Amino acid sequence: MKRRDFLKTTAVGTAAFSLLADQIEAAEPGELAPSVSYRQILPLNRRWLYSEKSSADAMKPGFNDRGWKAVTLPHTNKMLPMNGFDENEYMFVSAYRRHFKLPAALKGRRIFVDFGGVMTAARVFINGRDLGEYKGGYTPFSHELTKDINWKGDNVLAVEVDSTERKDIPPFGNLVDYLTFGGIYRDVQIRAVADTFIENVFAKPANVLRDDRSVNVRIYVQGKTERDLQLKAELLDGGKVIASESRNVVGTETQDINLTNLGAIQLWDIASPKLYDLRVTVISDVTILDHYDTRIGFREAKFTPEGFFLNGKHLKLRGLNRHQTYPYVGQAMPARVQKRDAWILKKELHCNIVRTSHYPQSPHFLDACDELGLLVFEETPGWQHIGDKAWQDLTVQYIDTMIRRDWNHPSIILWGVRVNESGDNHDFYTRTNALAHDLDDSRQTGGVRYRYNSERLEDVFTMNDFGFPLRPPNHPLYLNTEFSGHMYPTKRGDNIERLREHAHRHARVHDALASDAKYAGGLGWCAFDYNTHDYFGSGDRICYHGVSDIFRIPKPAAGFYKSQCDPSEEIVLEPAFDWARGDENETFTNALVCSNCEKLVYYVGTRKIAEVEPDRKAYPNLKYAPFTTNLHSAIGKAWEDLRIEGYIGGKMVIEKKMSARGVDKQFIIAADDNELVADGIDMTRVVFKVADEFGNVKPFSVAAIQFTIENGEIMGDNPFALVGGCGAIWIRSTEKAGKIRLTARHPRFGAKVIEITAKASSPLVI
Repeated sequence: MKRRDFLKTTAVGTAAFSLLADQIEAAEPGELAPSVSYRQILPLNRRWLYSEKSSADAMKPGFNDRGWKAVTLPHTNKMLPMNGFDENEYMFVSAYRRHFKLPAALKGRRIFVDFGGVMTAARVFINGRDLGEYKGGYTPFSHELTKDINWKGDNVLAVEVDSTERKDIPPFGNLVDYLTFGGIYRDVQIRAVADTFIENVFAKPANVLRDDRSVNVRIYVQGKTERDLQLKAELLDGGKVIASESRNVVGTETQDINLTNLGAIQLWDIASPKLYDLRVTVISDVTILDHYDTRIGFREAKFTPEGFFLNGKHLKLRGLNRHQTYPYVGQAMPARVQKRDAWILKKELHCNIVRTSHYPQSPHFLDACDELGLLVFEETPGWQHIGDKAWQDLTVQYIDTMIRRDWNHPSIILWGVRVNESGDNHDFYTRTNALAHDLDDSRQTGGVRYRYNSERLEDVFTMNDFGFPLRPPNHPLYLNTEFSGHMYPTKRGDNIERLREHAHRHARVHDALASDAKYAGGLGWCAFDYNTHDYFGSGDRICYHGVSDIFRIPKPAAGFYKSQCDPSEEIVLEPAFDWARGDENETFTNALVCSNCEKLVYYVGTRKIAEVEPDRKAYPNLKYAPFTTNLHSAIGKAWEDLRIEGYIGGKMVIEKKMSARGVDKQFIIAADDNELVADGIDMTRVVFKVADEFGNVKPFSVAAIQFTIENGEIMGDNPFALVGGCGAIWIRSTEKAGKIRLTARHPRFGAKVIEITAKASSPLVI
């Protein structure tokens, strides 16, 4: 991988982190070449040392840390099993240390360290000096190191991480229905800038549906602004400048440049998510002091009394809630895996919106939402509880940081400024709404509640409605933000009637939402199973509320979401049952198939059993209603394979076969990616299953899968006991380029081998 490409995949977010790509490629390992601009970004995710015990001495530069464990970031403070663990296992105070030397070429610049996320509180030390504690695990923070850098030798960055559920830090203070885990679980970087630099840029497109569209570029400058300085803003498309404007700095920290005469602009849309690059440069005479890069999209997103409109076109929102947690490593997944969740939601489940329940999520995930065209409702950390004044002040701070971090993402259409499912608090929520509107008047606000008669201070009444029939909209702008799964958890090994009902419950709600334009749409609870406290889970620290399991493997309910896309995108035919003769009663009297076909034809062997159209009686409002079919006539005669044919326009366009033999026929294993970066950080998922001869999972197959790996690391159970006939692990690269070879051995089917190429990473480390 070229160094430029590596930096794009490993940077913390997108804004301002692409500048290393401008560096000279011939830099020696351990030192950066002289920069063509003053800004320098040094990824700091490798070569950390970690201890599960912290002490005052461990924060001192001379502390002997030779016995500490070498780790990379993102990092979880405690590896845990998939389920059945005690959350107290990760609730402790740990310590991290990072030794580094800065290139002499950076001397004279201001030096910052930027943390993407540390759970839950972080006290940072540089060369023994206490820089203070940051409270909060979901928002980024920075410290300036300039005065404490040792330019002649070793520097020590030490971090004491408190991963307990502290009542003074949101979301804590009462019960919380999700586990937060611990550690430095997002990226860290060193940022070197001139004494005058760009702290942030907010690029706000205006009049995007008109010919006079423009971009208002608000630039936040820090440092010395009294001298003669010039700011330049450029809008680029594939490296080509399509608009440029300059102005002199007027002596304040906030500067505005308006880019006009943009010419033909392609709109950002869910089907064609066009992104443009924006670069802002600060210049003193002929010297470039700093430049800041971000990406933007031109789109108009509005909630109205007639529903939601994107670029002037009505769009019924259909999505799911997402927790950013994973088995084994908690929240500590790198960019590739975070982005994969967005891909699953958009490309596999065909959602058009996701809610970041219940906190700001990884910048990598949001980058992928921008790139894929997945709309986002992003909200502040919290769950039902509102704390004291200091607690509320922190929440306001988080909202400020969330908006400033993410305001250039075109995918984000709604700011969540109310603690999820909390009671009314007029003064507090007047304050949070005012802040959001002051920072960004281009987006509406929402605040999720479960009390139908609560006070609406937000622009959009965002409501969790777990009953059915749904309550009618009681405010002009109305979005259903949770339903179904919370009240009906399903496990992969549950009986098929329960799994089928789970799919029906999601379909029923979306059918109701489609019945009235006053519903902007809805987001089901939830995308993936997740770890939680025992009093919310099923006795094993898992909430089985997802339409996919904790490994992101779909359950039958996922088939409903998948089937709601246009056939031009994917032709879908997903049975919500297994073909087993002993399940003949309720299962086959009302056999459910989720499909976007116009007609299905069922065969048992060569016998045509049924020819059916979508169930418009049960689902009159869905464009692609599920199919409910009585297959009971197939029982009692020769038990043979089931074949389902899907038709569109009178032509068969898809076929699904299910075996009648009830025999485990094959062991299948596949990785999400065939290439990784050899940086000791990059990871990919490997899914495995036991299937019939047609590739359908055998849900009652049990076996312990044994793994061996060369030039990689397994993140997961080994051996792995199949769950509902399938499972997944993640594999992580080492810092050695070459082939990663994973062998998975099934006790009956033998070994399967997959190979993944680990490409050399950048030597740019300090």
